[in-house]
Amino acid sequence: MKTLLPTSTAGSLPKPSWLAEPEKLWSPWKLTEQGLAEGKKDALRLSLQEQQHAGVDIVSDGEQTRQHFVTTFIEHLNGVDFEQRETVTIRNRYEASVPTVVGPVSRTKPVFVDDARFLRKQTNQPIKWALPGPMTMIDTLYDAHYKSREKLAWEFAKILNEEAKELEAAGVDIIQFDEPAFNVFFDDVNDWGIAALERAIEGLSCQTAVHICYGYGIKANTDWKKTLGSEWRQYEAVFPKLQQSNIDIISLECHNSHVPIELLSLIRGKKVMVGAIDVANHAIETPEEVANTLRNALKYVDADNLYPCTNCGMAPLPRDIANAKLSALSAGAAIVRKELETSR
Repeated sequence: MKTLLPTSTAGSLPKPSWLAEPEKLWSPWKLTEQGLAEGKKDALRLSLQEQQHAGVDIVSDGEQTRQHFVTTFIEHLNGVDFEQRETVTIRNRYEASVPTVVGPVSRTKPVFVDDARFLRKQTNQPIKWALPGPMTMIDTLYDAHYKSREKLAWEFAKILNEEAKELEAAGVDIIQFDEPAFNVFFDDVNDWGIAALERAIEGLSCQTAVHICYGYGIKANTDWKKTLGSEWRQYEAVFPKLQQSNIDIISLECHNSHVPIELLSLIRGKKVMVGAIDVANHAIETPEEVANTLRNALKYVDADNLYPCTNCGMAPLPRDIANAKLSALSAGAAIVRKELETSR
């Protein structure tokens, strides 16, 4: 029987302190070679166990085997030089030193498929796997070859499609594409960004999702959020076209954000992963706070289409805080699930 309001995480979860420096993005590994390979698998197992202990219904790898949600995928591709670096402004928000696209991009072997197979062997629960979206990938690079954001996005979409098909074959139930760039480059999203995303999901029969958030709880993001005013209406610019797209699930940020909840009416009919956990602070939500966010979302999303989730990844948070937040997510979903079952 299908679970009502199945819970999941948006992406990354904190890594154990023996694997990488805690509470840090792009944290260097503390292990090397065979020890690192084994350590990543152990961390993946541990992350799964912590999700299960917290009552998460749709589990993931917690991104334990990657340093960063975008660059780890790009590291495995041809045509990108990580030694040749340039400074670019990422998502119009902060400057970063990034690798350079120096030739045609291609994927010679699977990137995450072995990890997905390994996770599949550990659990019978539904698995969600996150990949970077084409637009967010191009925003994390300096392009000295194609010299066209759109051309490079289409090339990445083809590569992502190859990876996604192999992830599906490895037993992944939901493939999620992370596209925080969709909250920034609205014209590009509508002109070609959603089309590139649809190219990335071409031929898949598993569920597909796009995660559009306001970012990790790092200073560059929290500073940006302070400039957005009392209402964050960025979703309004892209939701109408996403509602018409082939993507099955739209994952977004709700709790403690200034997103007007009525914007959810623009994607009516889609499945929605509603972010009911704030990843930008250490305060642990109460189950009732989570339940309230979900009740508000239910005014615009049918119960069968609502997936309680976190706002974004939780890699920069302390592990005990992240685990407590996941437990609150499950407890809040359970409250609303019971209310719905009683009223049916």
